[in-house]
Amino acid sequence: MSETTGTGLPGSPTTLFDHALRLHRLAPGEPLHRNGEPYPDDGLHRHRKGPQAPEDRHSVGKDAALVLDAHFARDSALPGELADAFHDVHIPIHPNKHIAAAAERADGERVRQTGRWLVRHGTDRCSVTVGLALLAAVGTADDIPLIQTIGLLSNHFGPLAAHAFESQQRGVEALLWLAERVTGWGRVYVVEALCRLDDPAARPWLLRRACDGDFLNGYFAGTVAEVARLHEALADLDTDSEMVDHLGRLLHLMSDCGGMGLTLAHYPHSRVVFEAHARHVGSLSPTIERYFTIAVLTQHLTTEPPEAAGCTAAQQQALRATYLGVLDREEWTDTACAGFAADDNRMRWLADHRAPQLRLRAFPDRESDAGE
Repeated sequence: MSETTGTGLPGSPTTLFDHALRLHRLAPGEPLHRNGEPYPDDGLHRHRKGPQAPEDRHSVGKDAALVLDAHFARDSALPGELADAFHDVHIPIHPNKHIAAAAERADGERVRQTGRWLVRHGTDRCSVTVGLALLAAVGTADDIPLIQTIGLLSNHFGPLAAHAFESQQRGVEALLWLAERVTGWGRVYVVEALCRLDDPAARPWLLRRACDGDFLNGYFAGTVAEVARLHEALADLDTDSEMVDHLGRLLHLMSDCGGMGLTLAHYPHSRVVFEAHARHVGSLSPTIERYFTIAVLTQHLTTEPPEAAGCTAAQQQALRATYLGVLDREEWTDTACAGFAADDNRMRWLADHRAPQLRLRAFPDRESDAGE
């Protein structure tokens, strides 16, 4: 990724773009440390309530659009004049029809130049957000590197960055690059955009890497399973351990995402997918993540009714027996014990919160269990 020219002067406030770019260069293929927080303008925003969103949700963004209309109405107005123009205006971080309409009303090239300046040189999240909204409305492929960089600060800028790429010709490629480098809410925004595009080019990634294990993945796990045609790709499990692991994460998330996204109880292919995972995971070497995933799935099959897993009682019992057979193996037990000894939080959770009827060799009943 190339850096856009024009850094701030010594002693001047750090631009949000420079902040994101500096952190990105420390680990180019990974999400930013702590999602890039705190931002350079944190001192200004931490104790400032700021303008509240209008009670009428349909008017959200109108005030910002009026500021933009007034700015673009003056032919001599420069982009830098908007740098501090939005402190007293509520700025939505999601796509907004009023701001997009203001962008469409003005000269397209001027709007692009203004959006680029605000994103590249803005030192306050309000103005940078408006600049990103302008690029989401009228940006071109030339703006992809700029949007990707600011999009790395994904908890705040993820929604508009993802929206901008949905309308770009190279949008899928840009979204996949960003998806590999964001977590938390940012990952939700980006993966949901990929799912909406439903492009075959994204399916291999969706099948193997969409879920990173965060609880928020529950918002999109079921959608990923449907859009990626998971039930049609199960034949690849024979030679694809990455897909087996990701399948386990999907099942785990969909077993406990009620109120967030599609659950196993409502996913029409739950039984087939469950059986495929149970059939293949035991052929892999044990890891702490695999042990934990199988254990929590077994707990779900033990404590929930069969329909919660999309299967009959007999099918549920067969799945449970298969998983328990894997967990009972000596090498899998040794892996779990080693993880517990190393204070792995997943193994500690199993030791403390597994269902009473879930007997695991790695976690024999302790005295503390009996007193709880």
